Amino acid sequence: MTDRMLADDRLIVALDVPNAVAGLALAERLGDAVSFYKIGLGMLTGGGLALANELKQEHGKRIFLDMKLFDIGNTVEAAVRGLSQFDLDFLTVHGDPHVVRAAKEGAAGKDLKILAVTILTSLNRDDLDASLIKPGDVHDLVLERAARAFEAGADGVIASPQEAAAIRALPEAAGRLIVTPGIRPAGADLGDQKRVATPANAIADGVDHIVVGRPVVHAPDPRAAALSILAEMTSPQAVAPNRS
Repeated sequence: MTDRMLADDRLIVALDVPNAVAGLALAERLGDAVSFYKIGLGMLTGGGLALANELKQEHGKRIFLDMKLFDIGNTVEAAVRGLSQFDLDFLTVHGDPHVVRAAKEGAAGKDLKILAVTILTSLNRDDLDASLIKPGDVHDLVLERAARAFEAGADGVIASPQEAAAIRALPEAAGRLIVTPGIRPAGADLGDQKRVATPANAIADGVDHIVVGRPVVHAPDPRAAALSILAEMTSPQAVAPNRS
């Protein structure tokens, strides 16, 4: 029986470590408890793509490449077309409609899911003001960006768990994915995240996948930490609403 059959792939562990060697060592410690990994920009120059390929091809893991691509359409399309050769599962781009459309063109013919970033979970209204983002409640802006990304063809969105239920209720969200960072087990340190939820709450609000980094990566026993999160996800409080 493979790791993929044993583990609940709604949990995505962010391999926020310096390089591919450390990432592979952590994945080996986690073993069959985790079947889905996120590899981000921080590891790109440390062998991240090679690690993604090894975990996918040799260990049967699913891979979420978190690049948050943003550029002119032709450049995004070319970048996604190049990345799609690695047989990845998820790839992030910024949720601007022209970026999403270009990414979908680049992924044409592949199983790669394009996930659009709405508003980073580390940002609040003060941060948006400093970046000259239009006025409005963060919640409302996330919903607007999510709807526009879906209309542009996004397979899913990245959003705070605090907006998950409202995104799930959007007509445009039918059949699309919601993936949430900013997940912290009960009692965990928030770190730099400002819009967070527990694993149980996120699943109950209609989230398809939760992304957890530091609570697992920095735990004395990462495997035990992952198993504890999985237990929270399958608790009675984590029953997702009927989507039919």
